[in-house]
Amino acid sequence: MILELHLLQSFPVSNLNRDDVGQPKTATFGGVTRGRISSQSLKRAARNLFAQHGLDEHETAVRTKRLRAEAAAVLAERGRDLDEARGVAIAGLEKLGFGVDQTTGLTEYLLFVGHDAITYLAGYCDEHWDELLAIAAAKEGTKKPPKVKPDKDALTHARRLLDASRAADVALFGRMIADNKDFSVTAASQVAHALSTHAVATEFDFYTAVDDLKPEAESGADMIGTVDFNAACYYRYANLDLDQLERNLGGDHDLAARAAKAWLNAFIHAVPSGKQNSMAALTKPEVLLGVVRDGDAWNLANAFLKPVSDADVMTASAHRLAAHFTQLRGFYGDDGIRAAIAASVTSEPLTIEGAETAANLGEFTAGLLAATEPAAV
Repeated sequence: MILELHLLQSFPVSNLNRDDVGQPKTATFGGVTRGRISSQSLKRAARNLFAQHGLDEHETAVRTKRLRAEAAAVLAERGRDLDEARGVAIAGLEKLGFGVDQTTGLTEYLLFVGHDAITYLAGYCDEHWDELLAIAAAKEGTKKPPKVKPDKDALTHARRLLDASRAADVALFGRMIADNKDFSVTAASQVAHALSTHAVATEFDFYTAVDDLKPEAESGADMIGTVDFNAACYYRYANLDLDQLERNLGGDHDLAARAAKAWLNAFIHAVPSGKQNSMAALTKPEVLLGVVRDGDAWNLANAFLKPVSDADVMTASAHRLAAHFTQLRGFYGDDGIRAAIAASVTSEPLTIEGAETAANLGEFTAGLLAATEPAAV
């Protein structure tokens, strides 16, 4: 079963997601330049909201290279010497088959793991303290530290460390472990890059700053610069495979249901953090369309293949979205669609043929989540 979310969201002056030269990201679509917000940026913004929408912190994950530092801190809290614990934690990670930079203590790549991974690593190090301490001592002062052979039971321990069956965001967004595909997790959620429904042009703000303590007799700016920005109405799309989500969470239906609810609400409220302190582009989606279907998935971005050029961009975009969805249903059929619910912030309701209309966000999310339950079949 697939849960789809389609949003129209207008941002004023903003630079929510920058490229390598500091400009708002863009893409060419329909022959013109569009504003773009990367899926990675939107996923991170959503992940940061999961705890506000029904998930406990220990049911989420962290993406980090710093397991050694965190595990060493736990060991220190348990009475171990902190300096020794740092060396032991490196040796522990290597015994479990993970490459670690000997100078920084960082793992070779970011690991997407549940919060329990930190306490599990600390427990493993505590249990094998003398052996790991001897390995750490043998490395001290050597230019080329000897390689540590992984524990013969490393696979079992590594599975415990990388266990994601209780980490909702790993289950949602997946994980790839290059060294061992057995630890990879197939993502239950697909997230599109947000695209503006119309053509955009990147503009820039020229700013100056003055030293507050400069003598009045001196004139001129003490700092000058530019900040790039755009303003655009974006189409956002994401979907969630509820069956895959439950499989990823070890068949835990309750956790999967709460994760789906958190996913739905978090994506509606997700706003990237880029340049927000200087631009405060903290808007909400104005048009929402949710679909629950047995299979397949429809990204409706082609509704905007021809860029919107109306002065009222939001209204025109909403009509385009509704019309395109109706056209697809007419051509491909709607046998697999369990529910379609539309909602709009404006006083003019979004009317889509064959779709219910929700009066507010609570009705919108409750209707979609109810349609995902077995009783809705």
